[in-house]
Amino acid sequence: MKVGARAFKTGLAVTIALYVAGAFGMKAGVFAAAIAAVSSIQPSIHRSIVTILEQIQANLFGAVLAIILVLTIGNEPFLIGFGIMIVIGICMLLKINQDATYIAIITVIAIMESTDLPFLQFAGIRISAILIGIVSAFIVNSVFLPPKYETKLFNQINETTADILQWIRVTTRHLSNQPALKKEIKRLDQQLSKIDQIYSLHAGERIYSQKKAFARARKLVLFKQMIHTSKKAHLVLQNLHKLDYEIEHIDPDLNKQIVEEIDNTLNTHEKLILTYLGRIRKKQSNSVIEPTASNIPELVESLMDEQSENLAVRLKLLPLASTLMDYHNELMHFQKLLNSFQKHN
Repeated sequence: MKVGARAFKTGLAVTIALYVAGAFGMKAGVFAAAIAAVSSIQPSIHRSIVTILEQIQANLFGAVLAIILVLTIGNEPFLIGFGIMIVIGICMLLKINQDATYIAIITVIAIMESTDLPFLQFAGIRISAILIGIVSAFIVNSVFLPPKYETKLFNQINETTADILQWIRVTTRHLSNQPALKKEIKRLDQQLSKIDQIYSLHAGERIYSQKKAFARARKLVLFKQMIHTSKKAHLVLQNLHKLDYEIEHIDPDLNKQIVEEIDNTLNTHEKLILTYLGRIRKKQSNSVIEPTASNIPELVESLMDEQSENLAVRLKLLPLASTLMDYHNELMHFQKLLNSFQKHN
């Protein structure tokens, strides 16, 4: 069983929160501190900085609401539910994020619980304990195992792209197992969505050195284009899967042209990624990132001319022609960005 960094940080934050709350004699608030620590762990350092202020605010206005309700009406179970509804409504009105809303809910429940202690003393302990949990999670998030989203992002792009290109090669030769390919297309679509999420987390991180920020911005643009290009390759795969039967029964020479031109395009895509990785020798780098040797526009014309008297066949081939042209254009843009990126590095 593999324990991820977030699981480790969550456990560590809870441990710290429990020890600190115990050290201050907050026996009535140790579990509130633990729950707050669990709810406050964030996937990135920047998000921790952004959310900690909202979480503290949510804790305070959740506490104020709970105290007012207990002192004026009471702490019956239906009043706790009523308090939670109010606090959720306030959070939505103020557009407070979901994690901070959870903190506000935890505060309301923690304070409105029945106790033998003087109420205001009990409320103060619970508020302080929750703040300890929030701060513990923030410290752990900032200091221990900071996420390396750049490495994770590129690895995901590289692996997903390799799978897409492999399946395109198999499908253009009409060798793919159709049920297996259908499952793979769905899995690859989920992987691309996951890549978008990782990119958002990586792009959200802040760099305070202007020089590093500029270099990172160029790399982010390149990563974004890698993702766009891989998505277009995925669309090509989807259309090849849908039109497998039609393509297999068109003119043999055109079928051969499809295989050759798509292979050339896939080879260029792979070489560009290898160039970024530095695995292409420097003296060859310039030739690698020259415009691709494949002739997709000519292939698209051939697809549109195929059985031109048969409109139904042309209409069926139109989506493939369109996605091939889009893939070609994204690949050309990827080449230009990579060329520019290498000149400045």
